Amino acid sequence: MLRTCGSKITWLGHSTFRVTTPSGKVILVDPWLTGNPACPESLKKLARLDVMLITHGHGDHLGDALALARAHKPQIVAIYETCLWLESKGISKTLPMSKGGTQKAGEIEVTMVHAIHSNSIEDDGKIVYGGEPCGYIVRLPGGLTVYHAGDTTVFGDMKLIGELYAPELACLPIGDLYTMGPREAALAIRLLGVRHVVPMHYGTFPALTGTPEALRELTQDIAGLEIHALKPGESLS
Repeated sequence: MLRTCGSKITWLGHSTFRVTTPSGKVILVDPWLTGNPACPESLKKLARLDVMLITHGHGDHLGDALALARAHKPQIVAIYETCLWLESKGISKTLPMSKGGTQKAGEIEVTMVHAIHSNSIEDDGKIVYGGEPCGYIVRLPGGLTVYHAGDTTVFGDMKLIGELYAPELACLPIGDLYTMGPREAALAIRLLGVRHVVPMHYGTFPALTGTPEALRELTQDIAGLEIHALKPGESLS
C-alpha cells in the first residue's frame, strides 16, 4: 500500500494532477483544466493554488497557466525559457530552473529531470520556443517522493533517476503516439525500480490508445507492483 504521508494526489485527467498537502496547500502539475475533456466539470475551477509545475508548453499541458497564475498568483516552476515567456505575459513569482537542479517551492522540494519530447508554445498564432521538456521529482511534506515523467518515451537514464531519487510513486504516460505506450512504460518501471504507478496521458483522445490493462499484462511478473488506474477525479490519499 502506498503511504502518502497525509497528502492527497488527485488525477484530473490527461497529465494534470492536483496535490493537496496535509496543511491544505495546493500544487498543480500541468495546468490543463477548462479544455481538458477528461477533467470532471466540478474540478475545473480551483479554490486555491499555491504552486504550479509545468513540464512543457504544449496546449494540453500549459493550457490554463496564464489564467490560473493571474487568479491565484502561485509560485510557478518551469524550465528557464518557459518562465521567460510567462514573465513576458506579466506573470510574476516564476521559479526558473533546468535539468539536474533542485529548489524549494512552498512546502515542496522539486528536482527537474530529463524527458524526451518537444516543447513549443502557441502564442497568438505563432509557435514560440519553450526550452526543453522535462519531468519532475517532487518531495512532498512527510517524505513521499513522486516522479511525474511529463511527456516522454523511455530512456536509459531512468535508471539513474531511480538510483538518485528513489521515487515511491511514478506518474507515467502510456497513451502511445505522442508519448511512450505500455511496452515502453513497462520498461520504464523496471528501470526506475518503482512499485507504485499511476498511468496518465491516455484515453483523452481516440489516438491515445494505450491502456492500464496492457501495462498490467506487461508487468505482471514484477513482484509488489501496484498499477493505480485512477479515473479522472479519483485520488490517492
